[in-house]
This record gives sequence, structure tokens and C-alpha cells, in this order.
Amino acid sequence: MKFCSDCGHAVEHLIPPSDHLPRHVCPSCGTIHYRNPKVIAGCVPVWEDKVLMCRRNIEPRLGLWTFPAGFLEMSETSAQGAARETLEESQAEVDIGGLLAVINVPYVSQIYMIYRGTMRSPHHAITSESSETRLMREDEIPWDEIAFPTIWHSLKFFFEDRAKGVEGIHTMDLLFRTGRRPEVTTAAPE
Repeated sequence: MKFCSDCGHAVEHLIPPSDHLPRHVCPSCGTIHYRNPKVIAGCVPVWEDKVLMCRRNIEPRLGLWTFPAGFLEMSETSAQGAARETLEESQAEVDIGGLLAVINVPYVSQIYMIYRGTMRSPHHAITSESSETRLMREDEIPWDEIAFPTIWHSLKFFFEDRAKGVEGIHTMDLLFRTGRRPEVTTAAPE
């Protein structure tokens, strides 16, 4: 950030009084600009025994597989964001169920909130964000072509819970980009 979004003056990067981290501070109007993590909302949409997967038609990870997820918009709940992203990425309408996973990814300042979703009908189709959409059984998931670790782990949580007949809420911290196993903690199923 170079300029204050309130008054347009050049900002300074310093630790404000009573704070402990450097912030962008406007010396003209005094506004402190905080940068916070981005929230990604998504869901694992289900029709019968299959989940809806989307092949990405956008970067990053063009051509790889995901379930619908994306940045939360202002003034919407995480569940509303998950339903909106599903419609935008696959033209599928879903009823959002319980929370499946919260995954913290501090190295990119993101927090994923992943829900279970039930498709209202088997309808799904390509969009500008997805070059292909497909309902898949667990044994059809292209595990080596999953776009992001958050998606891979969420799918694993989903299928493990389904096999056990539970709907747990899982938490996970992906602490390193590559080369190290992430720390995983999982809450007891409800």
C-alpha cells in the first residue's frame, strides 16, 4: 500500500502507538490501515453417492481439479459464500449443510471454511471458471490432479467421515508451502 484510501496521502510503514506490528499509517489523517487474512468459503457438493468436482479454467492451477470455493464477499456469511461459489463455478444449486473443515494457511494469509453441501438437482455445467464439471465417486477422484492441499485434505476429511457415518468438524494448519508434513488437529465428531 502506498497511499491512504481515505485521503490519498502517502502512507508510512511503522508501528503505531499501543500496537506491536508495523502497519500502513497515514501521517495526514491518522488512519491505520490493517491488512488481514482472506477468507475462502467452499463446499463439497453431493448428489447421491458422488461429489461435484470442477476442472479449473483459471489460474492458479489451471486444468487441475477442485470443488467449488472462493473468496468471501463483503456482507455475506461463509455459508452464503459457499453456495454462491458453487453456483458461479458449476451452475449447481446447493443447500449448505454443516461445517466440514477450517483450514488455516498462514503462509498465504488465508483461512478456508469448507461446508458439506447437498445438490438440489443433478444439474451442473461448465462456467467461465470451470472447463469441466463432473460428479465423481470417491474412487474416481483424480487425487494426483487436485489443485490445492486444502481441497485434497477437505475431500479426505469428507470421505473418512462418510465411511464412519459421522459429520465431524476438522481443523488443520498448513504451516509450510512444501517439503514438510502439515500439523493436523481434528475435533471430535458431533
